Amino acid sequence: METLTQVYRNYTKEDHAVWALLFERQASHLVGKACTEYLQGLKVLQPVLNAERIPDFNKLNEALKAEIGWSIEVVAGLIPVDEFFLLLSQKNFPSSTWLRSRDHLDYLEEPDMFHDIFGHIPQLVHADYSNFMQKFGEIGYLNRHDEALVIKLQRLYWYTIEFGLILEHGKRRIYGAGIASSVKETQHAFGPNITVLPYDIQQIMATDFIISDIQSAYFEINSYQQLYASLLSI
Repeated sequence: METLTQVYRNYTKEDHAVWALLFERQASHLVGKACTEYLQGLKVLQPVLNAERIPDFNKLNEALKAEIGWSIEVVAGLIPVDEFFLLLSQKNFPSSTWLRSRDHLDYLEEPDMFHDIFGHIPQLVHADYSNFMQKFGEIGYLNRHDEALVIKLQRLYWYTIEFGLILEHGKRRIYGAGIASSVKETQHAFGPNITVLPYDIQQIMATDFIISDIQSAYFEINSYQQLYASLLSI
């Protein structure tokens, strides 16, 4: 895999302004909706992950390494699934370094830096969650040549790490990055016309998903321990 880096000096004033707009807008929408672990992670990383400017991955990596032993691995965009599994198994989370424009704040054909960093990274600070992520990567890489299982694992990733909900003190909360980084998904996940199903790993791995549409159904866990324990059934 080619080694890439974030070229921080290439970001413009407009890039930093768009980051600030995205961060402040989404942070306000997550009040009373994001899970405790996500909000705690955001608070822990606040010195290096905030609305003031685009995060410097070198500084963010120092904080992540010290806190939980993970790092950010710069990628050009979507990567082959076997490389993705390998990175997670090695406690490296892949992130792009490009940022959406002001004209496209809400719709993206593929994840940008705001989704990758704001959506995913705060959760990694929580050990039960990051342990699940690493174990998921290990299972995926070990079975990377099993096409049927890889498809099932992609569904599991989608309905948990990207679009998972968690029941917290009897209330619905967000932990999936695809919701946490999107105003529309955040509003939709708390709307009246959705289906929320109890977490069932076998049902999830048998359920297709559509990338281009807003979600119509979500799976809700009771705890991250439940999430990790379910991997034992694969």
